Amino acid sequence: FADLVLETWDLQCERNNREHRTAEMGSQQLLLRRGQPFTITLHFSGRSYEEGVDKLAFNVETGPCPTETSGTRSHFAVTDFPEESGWSAVIQQQDQGSLSVSLCSPPNSCVGRYSLTVETSTGYQGSSCHIGDFILLFNAWHPEDTVFLRDEDERSEYVLSQQGLIYQGTRDYITSVPWNFGQFEDDILSICLKLLDTNPKFLRDQNRDCSRRNDPVYIGRVVSAMVNCNDEDQGVLAGRWDNKYEDGTSPMAWIGSVDILRRWKECGCQPVKYGQCWVFAAVGCTVMRCLGIPSRVVTNYNSAHDTNGNLLIDRYLSEMGEEERRSRDMIWNFHCWVESWMARPDLAPDYNGWQALDPTPQEKSEGVFCCGPAPVRAIKEGDLQLKYDIPFIFAEVNADVVYWVVQGDGTQKKSIHSSVVGKNISTKSVGRDSREDITHTYKYPEGSDKEREVFTKAEHETRSLREEDEGLHLKLKLSEGANNGCDFDVLAVINNSSDTERVCRLSLCARTASYNGSLGPQCGRKDLLNVILEPWKEESVPLRILYEQYGENLTQDNLIKVVALLTEYETGNIIVAVRDIYIQNPEIKIRILGEPMQKRKLVAEISLVNPLAVPLNNCVFVVEGTGLTNGQQIKELEEAVEPEAVAKLRVDFTPSQAGLHKLMVDFESDRLKGVKGYRNVIIAPQPK
Repeated sequence: FADLVLETWDLQCERNNREHRTAEMGSQQLLLRRGQPFTITLHFSGRSYEEGVDKLAFNVETGPCPTETSGTRSHFAVTDFPEESGWSAVIQQQDQGSLSVSLCSPPNSCVGRYSLTVETSTGYQGSSCHIGDFILLFNAWHPEDTVFLRDEDERSEYVLSQQGLIYQGTRDYITSVPWNFGQFEDDILSICLKLLDTNPKFLRDQNRDCSRRNDPVYIGRVVSAMVNCNDEDQGVLAGRWDNKYEDGTSPMAWIGSVDILRRWKECGCQPVKYGQCWVFAAVGCTVMRCLGIPSRVVTNYNSAHDTNGNLLIDRYLSEMGEEERRSRDMIWNFHCWVESWMARPDLAPDYNGWQALDPTPQEKSEGVFCCGPAPVRAIKEGDLQLKYDIPFIFAEVNADVVYWVVQGDGTQKKSIHSSVVGKNISTKSVGRDSREDITHTYKYPEGSDKEREVFTKAEHETRSLREEDEGLHLKLKLSEGANNGCDFDVLAVINNSSDTERVCRLSLCARTASYNGSLGPQCGRKDLLNVILEPWKEESVPLRILYEQYGENLTQDNLIKVVALLTEYETGNIIVAVRDIYIQNPEIKIRILGEPMQKRKLVAEISLVNPLAVPLNNCVFVVEGTGLTNGQQIKELEEAVEPEAVAKLRVDFTPSQAGLHKLMVDFESDRLKGVKGYRNVIIAPQPK
């Protein structure tokens, strides 16, 4: 027989990518999910392949030094049936000169970029030919993949959805901002693979690192470390929380991960300035979804940052409610991290499922600024000794806060204050733009026997006085919405549910604040030395907060922290109430003009009213949306926007993909920053 000569081949990228749910990343290269078959066609010249005469084999390799033993190389011949444990190749059909072969990777393969070689031999003569490269990803659709997720709607949201909502604001006023994850946008996949190849573990031992890329636990830990740059590891984002962002982009201005990841790559893997927790979490979520691991961004309200690990956070107030001294332990208004879905073969089966991963640099773990993956189940059960970093996250949702009041003579008195930490843990609902509350996955109901059991196991003494003082109750309420540019009232509501008259001092203090708990100047105060509370009566005391007092010092987080202290003269007992007030930005209105159809031009009319008493200068709108706008459109307004006037613009764009997409808008100016808006647009498919 003459030699079998391979003339051309077809990797069938378009068909394979569609079947592997990677078509949105394009059809220029082969993008596969592990454990799932794909088909290629080989064309021979001269004569056809003959079974029994010709031998046909394949070679796949990944990483710089591929070996069979480390799982980064495999050599396999054509067989009659798919191989269960390793790579396999089975002939599907044969026409004159062309051969269709189905190849399949094992569901525990290493992910990454592979080369594919065909080897043909007849008798003793053989030849090999490199026929192309492909990228292998995790497969949430395969029951034997460690990231397998049963529900199709969940897979669609947590792997395939390129847009979402991230929750911010305060526990009493939860807001959401739109985010463009964009994990299938051009070159994002290659950037994510570059991130894996930039990580210090790879640089230390390339072969070992590549051989561990079959494990989502390992990948999650690497991604958590590489999204921040705190280890001088060429990480993606630099964090900053001091409101000085002039030499970069303010964390509040971003509306998507694509821009950040592209900037990182274009600047030679220099950190992009600047991120805060939701930016770190969103970029981490993009990278994990891109690699095929189901992931979501979650927000914890009143999140404790317990630096010394004792689950106790002490705050010190003056008798006026002013913060006396700074402690390294902080309560963040909210804190965002990532949850990724995976099995934990390194732990007991109970701990499979959602794992917390936190790329925001806070504390070191095994010498590196990363956090997780921590099984959410282990956090709920108080199993602090399991891997990784459970005590830190357990504290974020369970730490105890005690307010000490430092009296005139320097003595400290413990106040009465109800539990505050770890409230309304939130994530976007599957398939809808509503909030899902997942607090119950992190903790048992407060005050329940189960909660006490977990605290005992975690050696967590609760020492804040949970029970309120005999009959005195204090709450802070907002009379109406607090809108940027307006004055508003905060009410201290005091209840005397006892038979005796009580005489008290009430101190109220308001200060601008950042979401990580740091405070700015005072913007309102009141000190009433003689509040007489009749038996079984309720009193409301208003504190007026004026725009002229807070406007100059409001940070881009738009927060004001109000502290109330009620001191009863007879007993000396002090009750503390704290309320974070979110100052609402104006709404961005988005109108879509025309019939939304794929590959047909659409116009969006975007507008916002200036609510302030001063003009807005240097106004910029940034518009983006996966499948709608090719990248970002940035439009600067030429003129200032006067008070009560409307900032308006029209953008046109040509949607590239059919289906439901979010058009997202960010507005920046000298006085109003980080204003967000979005509109859902359903794009009809192009008529055939």
